[in-house]
Amino acid sequence: MAKSNCFSFTASRNWLLKYSFSNSGLKSSTTDLGNGTTIHCWIPKTHKEKKPSLVLIHGIGANAMWQWSEFIKPLSSRFNLYVPDLLFFGESYTSRPERTESFQAECVMRTMEGYGVKKMDVVGLSYGGFVGYSMAVQFPEVVEKLVLVCCGVCFEEKDMENGMFQVKSVDEAVSILLPQSPEKLRELVKLSFYKPIKNLPSCFLNDFIDVMCTVNHQERKELIETLHYNRKLSDLPKITQPTLIIWGEYDQIFPLELAHRLKRHLSENAELVIIKDAGHAINMEKPKELFKQLKSFLDSRPHTKHNSNGNSHKLD
Repeated sequence: MAKSNCFSFTASRNWLLKYSFSNSGLKSSTTDLGNGTTIHCWIPKTHKEKKPSLVLIHGIGANAMWQWSEFIKPLSSRFNLYVPDLLFFGESYTSRPERTESFQAECVMRTMEGYGVKKMDVVGLSYGGFVGYSMAVQFPEVVEKLVLVCCGVCFEEKDMENGMFQVKSVDEAVSILLPQSPEKLRELVKLSFYKPIKNLPSCFLNDFIDVMCTVNHQERKELIETLHYNRKLSDLPKITQPTLIIWGEYDQIFPLELAHRLKRHLSENAELVIIKDAGHAINMEKPKELFKQLKSFLDSRPHTKHNSNGNSHKLD
């Protein structure tokens, strides 16, 4: 944790983000799913029946607030927003041994069920897209539309051996994606951005690592290892929901080749949008363009609203 006798920019920004989320009509909520599993989620202070529900799922890195902060205010005016922390991020945790994206998906869905959400659209960012895809597979009657942002869900274990990625092994990937030193965090920034921020001071980087990257490090490492192990495209189910694939033109975490592979895999059910002059961290590098694409896709089709007795009708 950050040292108590010095100012922590990261902890201060975390506090400001909590205020911002609260000011945008959301409140912090924690669900105990039993068996040592707890999910934290930002939920609407008031769920409005006339609005569709939208779930935003973060990637590996900081908590959900840091990754979705630019989108909360504009999206909350159009949707009932639900922004969970995945297991081992933020305030979510499990003592169970499962590390698959399918278990993450099950936990998010059980949390949404607890809030009475019967229909939803899902947006998944990077690792969050793996979880969102699994939600669409497991719960096709609940997930209506899916947006996958820079999500290499179709990569295969052999892709690393064949030189597709900047890293040569899972251990090397873990050392960058879960940085424990300023040098590794600088490397992550360089790989994540098309125009990376330069000359980041070590004091700031150390503070960020202390607050965001040291907790649950072993468990997060296991998430990455499980994602990679024996992964094959032939094992990836084809989903039927309308899907928007968004990718950065110069993504170095999940190369653009994977976007075209995913589009081929989903065929006519998917639309691919490539954002120019952007890397992997589109949410931070091109937030206005990303919001524009989200708005266009999510507003383009009617939503289904379920009332309390389970009947449904269309909303224009």
